[in-house]
Amino acid sequence: MNATALVARLLTERPRPRGIAGWRHAHWLAVGTVCLGAFLGQLDASVIALVFPALGRHFDAGFAAVEWVALAYLLVLVALLAPIGWLSDLVGRKTMYIGGFAVFGLSSLGAGFAESLWILVGCRAVQAVGAAMMQANSVALVARGVPEHAMRRALGIQAAAQGLGLALGPSLGGLLVEHASWQWVFWVNVPIAVFGIVAGWYLLPRTRTCPPAAVPTTVPEPRGRGARGRAPHGRGARGRGPGARSPREPRFDLPGMLLLTGATTALLLALSTASGLPLPGWAVAALLPAAAVLAVALVRQERRAARPILAPGLVNTPGVRSGLVVALIGYLLLFCPLVLGPVRLTGAGVSTAAAGLVVTLLPAAFAVAATAGGGLLPRGWSDVTRCRFGAGLAAAGLLLFAALPVSAAAVAAPLLVAGYGLGLLLPANNALVMRAIPAECSAVGGGMVNMARSLGTALGMALSVLGVHLAGAASGGRTVLVALAAVAVAAVALTRPATPRSRPAATR
Repeated sequence: MNATALVARLLTERPRPRGIAGWRHAHWLAVGTVCLGAFLGQLDASVIALVFPALGRHFDAGFAAVEWVALAYLLVLVALLAPIGWLSDLVGRKTMYIGGFAVFGLSSLGAGFAESLWILVGCRAVQAVGAAMMQANSVALVARGVPEHAMRRALGIQAAAQGLGLALGPSLGGLLVEHASWQWVFWVNVPIAVFGIVAGWYLLPRTRTCPPAAVPTTVPEPRGRGARGRAPHGRGARGRGPGARSPREPRFDLPGMLLLTGATTALLLALSTASGLPLPGWAVAALLPAAAVLAVALVRQERRAARPILAPGLVNTPGVRSGLVVALIGYLLLFCPLVLGPVRLTGAGVSTAAAGLVVTLLPAAFAVAATAGGGLLPRGWSDVTRCRFGAGLAAAGLLLFAALPVSAAAVAAPLLVAGYGLGLLLPANNALVMRAIPAECSAVGGGMVNMARSLGTALGMALSVLGVHLAGAASGGRTVLVALAAVAVAAVALTRPATPRSRPAATR
């Protein structure tokens, strides 16, 4: 067997066992497997900040150096989500998702054994590669693996798993650091990753039934105004019908990936200065214009590429562009209070332990609403109505958080209201976006949704710290919360119905 045949064999996805594939509820087993990755990623995101003091003591390093443990992960994750989504549509989403567990588990094992801070930073960068392989495919695996009538509920369960990871991260991290060591914050990921590999192998349906070379190189044109005569993946696809194959397989869009990496890195480095990253003034002044220039160059490159990693035709599909903006806003609204809440509460004299428990109410309400919150709503409400109602609830909760006296008892109800609203908003919005994206591009679409989520997360953290630095915990926090409420109102106006796409049934 030559090397090409060996690679093709390794990349050929195996079907589920016959007994599992034939079970009429098998799609919920696949959803549960995807929830493992969603839980693992958010647990790691919320636990890492608690390790900073222990890392600083262990490696005798300042906060600015330790911050790269989180920053390296975020930079690599945001840069790779869309390219890995592009690659997953060619190779297979099941293959990439299972591979993500393997990379994440091995890099977590290495992070616990790191002998220097910069080896730890490198392991975190590799960890982000594994996280990108999972996150770029998680939404697509759910959206394409369940029946149409169950998609919103399935995406809600996945969002609930993310909320559970966010809620458990601070308490679990505190216990591990206090009673074991900081290494166990990383090692705890290993058994979860091993279980995810086994579950993915047996419970996820195939997303490809042919070798990678047989993947179509074009997608159906997006419907709606301005779509006529324009190839969905760039000029190189013009003139070929849906499903047509290019006489020459398009190369990977390396210029697009480099421009995307440069633009997101410049933007996130500029935002991270608000979190205390020490950079000279001239560097900060250059980063934002550089990010804008690189973003413009990226748009021009993606319009020319035969198969661009960001797929402008998908973004221009009715409902997708606004849905991606709403996804960014939703995670901005979720993560900003998670960072700002403890600062405001401890600044008002609330103990750290009590502040952590109170802030946990936000992701807990998010998880409940994402799974069962729709049961309290009228049965006939559409996803658009759910999005608008959820964004309105989030705005009301954030305004109450800003207006009420700062105490553990007073802020509990506003956090519950805001979390419940976000738990209604995000699953319904993700369902709208994924319905509008062609099945063969679902991993690219899922990658764009997760990239919007990561950018919203980074922006939420930076805005929280920036507001506190500029005006103090009390007035600065109140200003940020009022601004967030206004952004939530904007999400109400941005929500649009999406053009539904036909979706093939899951492969055995």
